[in-house]
Amino acid sequence: MKRRDFLKIVPIISAFPIQSIAQANFPDKPIKTISPYAAGGGPDVQLRQVSPYLGEALKQTIIVENKVGAGGVLATQFVAQSAPDGYTLLLGSNIQLVQKIMKPELSINPLIDFVPISNMYSSPTVMVVAADSPYKKVEDVINAAKASSGTMNYSSGGIGTSAHIAGATFVALNNLKVSHIPLKGSVEIAASLLRGDTQFAFPIAGTGVPLVKGGKLRALAVTSRNRLSQLPDVPTLNEIMKNDLTIQESWFGMWAPIKTPQDRINILFQAISKALATPALKTAYEDAGNIITPSQSPQAFAAYMNSENKKWAEIIRLTGISAD
Repeated sequence: MKRRDFLKIVPIISAFPIQSIAQANFPDKPIKTISPYAAGGGPDVQLRQVSPYLGEALKQTIIVENKVGAGGVLATQFVAQSAPDGYTLLLGSNIQLVQKIMKPELSINPLIDFVPISNMYSSPTVMVVAADSPYKKVEDVINAAKASSGTMNYSSGGIGTSAHIAGATFVALNNLKVSHIPLKGSVEIAASLLRGDTQFAFPIAGTGVPLVKGGKLRALAVTSRNRLSQLPDVPTLNEIMKNDLTIQESWFGMWAPIKTPQDRINILFQAISKALATPALKTAYEDAGNIITPSQSPQAFAAYMNSENKKWAEIIRLTGISAD
């Protein structure tokens, strides 16, 4: 090839986007996903269930690491401060939005410090009592609470969690004098009920449904818009109370630190979409009372998060929940 012909080709080669090279090389090492939930809790279980399928789609190992504390704040801060290279991701949810709403002074803002990749699934909470509890219906709990002179308790995995918000909504709408007992994680809710430390709770379905099916807990109601196929005989709380504020479904998706390259976000989005389409995973999620809700695009997930932020801000205002 003559030198002048080579020089004509160089600009053409240079014009090819570096993005295509980045896509070809990413990921070239294991990806770490951070779970803000205790090992064994519903969201943590669902994250571990999707990880092999996500790893298969990316042809790379997916490592799940638990960072529990402060209602998800510790995990959120850790990932936000990680390198924006697509190798450290967060299992994000509406709970992180709630934490920021309750504590505006938090240095991390989920809406601006992360790039949403895709929503994955949603889960209502389940109102449960111990399997040997005398309470057989929601009305039994309401009547007992009104007669207890403030001695009844409900538990959650921490302040601002889905279980806390659902419980606080239930208490407020029924004008009950009931104490909230925040635990270190959702996995402790069942033990608290079985010991008798608390009388009822609202764990998310991913945590509650397996315990109900296992005979440890009794389900009295669900906070979904419709009854769960896994618990067809359990009414929705809205059926009983006739108030749309009782319809509460948490969602869980994958976030990356802000400034993560868009080409890597697109690769991760496609891999998540492929993983969620796996029939075996869909069955596993639905068996636990979850609904698979993949986003149409990372941009669609971002828009959804913004609308959800407004909704949960209103719920927090109405229930009076605070981080204090």
